[in-house]
Amino acid sequence: MHYVSTRGHSGRKQFCEILLEGLAQDGGLYVPESYPRVDSATLKAWRSLPYPILAFEILSLYVSDIPPADLKAICEKTYTPEIFGSPDIAPLRKLETGLYLQQLSNGPTLAFKDMAMQLLGNLLEYELARRHEDLNILGATSGDTGSAAEYAMRGKKGVRVFMLSPHGRMSAFQQAQMFSLQDDNIHNIAIDGVFDDCQDIVKRVSGDLEFKRRYNIGAVNSINWARLVAQVVYYFSGFLQASEGTSEGVSFAVPSGNFGNICAGHVARMMGLPISRLVLATNENDVLDEFFRTGVYRVRSRADTLETSSPSMDISKASNLERFIFDLLGRDANRTKSLFDDQLRERASFDLSGDPSFAKAATRFGFRSGKSTHAERLATIRDTWGRHGTMIDPHTADGVKVGRMHVSPETPMIVLETALPIKFAATIREALGREPDRPQRFAGIEELPKRVRVLPADAEAVKNYIADIVHGS
Repeated sequence: MHYVSTRGHSGRKQFCEILLEGLAQDGGLYVPESYPRVDSATLKAWRSLPYPILAFEILSLYVSDIPPADLKAICEKTYTPEIFGSPDIAPLRKLETGLYLQQLSNGPTLAFKDMAMQLLGNLLEYELARRHEDLNILGATSGDTGSAAEYAMRGKKGVRVFMLSPHGRMSAFQQAQMFSLQDDNIHNIAIDGVFDDCQDIVKRVSGDLEFKRRYNIGAVNSINWARLVAQVVYYFSGFLQASEGTSEGVSFAVPSGNFGNICAGHVARMMGLPISRLVLATNENDVLDEFFRTGVYRVRSRADTLETSSPSMDISKASNLERFIFDLLGRDANRTKSLFDDQLRERASFDLSGDPSFAKAATRFGFRSGKSTHAERLATIRDTWGRHGTMIDPHTADGVKVGRMHVSPETPMIVLETALPIKFAATIREALGREPDRPQRFAGIEELPKRVRVLPADAEAVKNYIADIVHGS
């Protein structure tokens, strides 16, 4: 298996190369040269597999430069009851006829990002040890990626983490999870701006090839293919649980801001997983819903990026959409580069509404979309608690609300859980008039000492900070 850039860079690379590199040299995202196909017989054989072995089987299709025994050991080390609280790593919970919740937030930081980040941490430690190298990870978070990355990388040999977050735009619990970490290899940087500023800085720093090579900069955001392919596993797991021994299709409703989570569903569908619909749910920052409804992808300005009660989706520039557009355009790297490198930079938008390929988003690739407002989130949280005794966080509520808009009687709809409610306690109090349950290990976390550096939204300032830390250690 080799990987190529969505923007046409000529280098064909293997998995471990792109694991450490993150963003391609031309600014594109790495994708496999072709998607491996999984037939119905293989799905049937996988039905009884425990999650770590299912992960190994799927990853084996994409990883040709790690010995199988080592890859299997990494998967078994990652997906354990000790880390995820139960042998059922990603179980389904039935809410009502035809509607399920896939529980993905039982990991160390109580968010679905742990599902991939724990694996990524172990893969990085393995490969860096094999190469006798160090890696400086630069990431951006709107809430959950940062803590998941830091908890996965803390204490890992050969790894430093520099995590950018929008200053003052995460929940108190999310900030405390990250900023309370005192590990020497963890460095939190609060950027005076919004998430898109953080994400742009990551891309600018990664695009400075001389700096990237000198300081060995890597990525843990879902621009890193290794993280995205790890998320593919729980789509297979959800299907195998919901399809109950048949080969009939299922649908997934996915809260999404940066398009990484639902892009993994797209990959699973391209592999042959019988997914009927991929339903994308946004909040009031509806750039992705607008695209799938109209064909117009219009990046919002900082001033037009709203601060909402599902803050991890307060994003107006969805990095992973580029991988899907690459497939939508028949893997035309020149057109993809023109859209994402030229048109977005010049006009902050592109328009595929008149392109015959756009209709394929729904017909060939199964995408649907919708958005949820603050009032609708509160109503969905109340309804799910009142009727089903299940407390959900506001992002998951967006998924439930929009998923219900696209339910069909003959096809199970699986809503991907985003996080546990404790991460967004203020919204839960507003919706239900009570505190969400808090795991004991996080008691009083908001009062712990915090370690964070505030910097302007400037790539040079971030590069200088990284250089100072590296040279001073």
